Parts: sequence; C-alpha cells; structure tokens
Amino acid sequence: MPRLKDKFRDEVVPALRDRLGKANDLAVPRLEKIVISMGVGEAIVDSKKLDEAVVHLTTLSGQKPQITRARRSVAGFKLREGNAVGCRVTLRRQRMWEFLDRLIALVLPRVRDFRGLNPRSFDGRGNYSLGLTEQMVFPEIDPDSVSNTQGMNITLVTTAQVDEEGRELLRELGMPFQKEDED
Repeated sequence: MPRLKDKFRDEVVPALRDRLGKANDLAVPRLEKIVISMGVGEAIVDSKKLDEAVVHLTTLSGQKPQITRARRSVAGFKLREGNAVGCRVTLRRQRMWEFLDRLIALVLPRVRDFRGLNPRSFDGRGNYSLGLTEQMVFPEIDPDSVSNTQGMNITLVTTAQVDEEGRELLRELGMPFQKEDED
C-alpha cells in the first residue's frame, strides 16, 4: 500500500474530521483523481514532439496517455479540427497516491526558485491545479532523452465541496503551500 495512502487513512482523516466537524470518516474530503495534461502546440508542425510528450507522460504516470484533439479549427494557429494537440492521463487509486507522493517529496523541491505553491489556485469546488514548466524535474525522465522541454498541468480532484476543505486536505497530505500573506 502506498505510504501516502496509509498517512491519509491513519492521520489525515481523524485530523480533518475533528477540524472540519464532520460526523464520520466518509464525510471527510478525499482525493478522487489526478489529471496530468500536456498541451503540445508544436505537434501541428512536428508530430515527433507529441510522440516524445506521450513517452514522457507514460514514464511519469505508468499508464498510456490519451491523445487530445482540437475541437475546432483556428486559422490563425493553422489548426484544423481533429488535429492532435496534446495528451493527458487520469490517475486513480494506487497510481494516484504514488504519483502524489513523488510530486510532494521529490519533484516540487527540485523546481528552480520554488517558494511554495499558490494557495489561491483552487477552482471554487475544492480542486487544485498547478503547472510545471518542464518535465525534467521528475527523476524518472532522463535529461539526455529530452529534445524539447515541455510543460504540464496537474489537477488534483477532491471530493471537497468548497476550497477551504480542499486546501485543508492537501495541506494535511503535505502540499507545500505559500503562506497566505506572501505574494
């Protein structure tokens, strides 16, 4: 069983139940899934860049990504409806917990000039999104295999109904948020 899931079950649930005033363990907010997406706009011109992004996302997540396609044509970007423009993967259960553990313990400390995550990046329903500018902060990615750096968006979807409950859940799990008064 993943280390972070044990921590959630043994420490986080009782702490959140008391702090949020929930009646039982099932009312406590929990992590539902993690969605990792990479938008590869250059894939319109060079499809090898999308192939490289798919390989890296497979290495990071342990499962095959889904190719995302353009919904409509945009002449200014030379984009046609149906063109492959990115990839995404949805992690649940054990892979989700292992990825979150690696993100908190290994990846975020390796980000250059990291001062903590923005505590205001919630969507109003308790879900948190963060962006990374390059995939090389992950230890699984071999820097020699990277021909072009690619950013990614990571969304942590929770069962919390409001941002404050989601923030408390992620803070208890160990997400390094900035202090509220810092800007």
